[in-house]
Amino acid sequence: MSAHLSKSFLYIISVDLYRYGSGISIGSFFKHYFSTPGFRYTFWLRLAACLSQARFIWRPAHYLCRAILYHYSLKYGISIPYNTKIGLGLYIGHHGGIVINHKTVIGRDCNLNHGVTIGEKFGGKNPGTPIIGDRTYLGPGCKIIGRIRLGDDAAVGANAVVLDSVPDSGVVTGVPAKVISFKGSVNYVVNTGL
Repeated sequence: MSAHLSKSFLYIISVDLYRYGSGISIGSFFKHYFSTPGFRYTFWLRLAACLSQARFIWRPAHYLCRAILYHYSLKYGISIPYNTKIGLGLYIGHHGGIVINHKTVIGRDCNLNHGVTIGEKFGGKNPGTPIIGDRTYLGPGCKIIGRIRLGDDAAVGANAVVLDSVPDSGVVTGVPAKVISFKGSVNYVVNTGL
């Protein structure tokens, strides 16, 4: 792996680690790697994505990372393909039942909870996949479907089904989800800005 990719990977994983609230030390890395399934999954997701951009000689390592990622996908119930476009600072608070379409685009400092589904819609209103803004909070069990945009600092309540775009700092709940306030995700998305 080139020096540039190595530095890039280390920076990305440091920003992800910082979101878990224990700093970015080696001790913090090992603590969260061995005790936090969401961080462990993120580590292998990021490494597989980084190695996919490396030179041909690194292909075997890339496929090994993808195999490990698949193992953790089955173990933890998280299905996020390595080639999904995800900004820095991904935080997976609780694992289980997380399914994200590989065409989804997710911004910086996103919080994912268990049961989150971000999927593609075919036909009808808003066909396509969602674009998730920066500093978004996706509550447990929420579903975000179709070519819609969740604005920066948006918060989606538990079990909400989001079928329409959400403005910046919008808070949505319900089935189908409706905007109930503009307080945003400020109280839910913490440890950002590294």
